[in-house]
Amino acid sequence: MKAKTLRRIYLREATVMLVAARLAVRFVPAAQLFAWASRPPERIYRFAADEVDRVSWAIEMISSKQWMNTSALPRALAAHAMLRRRGIGSRLCLGVAHERGGLVSHAWIELGHKIILGGAETARFTRLVALGGEQT
Repeated sequence: MKAKTLRRIYLREATVMLVAARLAVRFVPAAQLFAWASRPPERIYRFAADEVDRVSWAIEMISSKQWMNTSALPRALAAHAMLRRRGIGSRLCLGVAHERGGLVSHAWIELGHKIILGGAETARFTRLVALGGEQT
């Protein structure tokens, strides 16, 4: 498959997953979302470096569009779903930080000890929850 075609496929899937994640965050109870995110992938694909890069690229590209306007949690849920579909066990992490007298939250995706999505801001956040995980 040509690289241009592959990029389009990933961008389309990222768009659908981000819209679904935004709707899920709004309408699905948090307990159900967390139960879904905690399940391991049905199959394991261990040689997936290219897949991981493509998924994170597609999610970042689509979520950066002004019309999408997604926060960290839908981005992390969408990336987590795309990785699980490919048999890649990632961790969805949720954290909080103090800011201007209040709390702010953030979500990011980890694979092993590497942050693959939402990593630019994670240093200031305290991790509260890590859902899912790799199968060894």
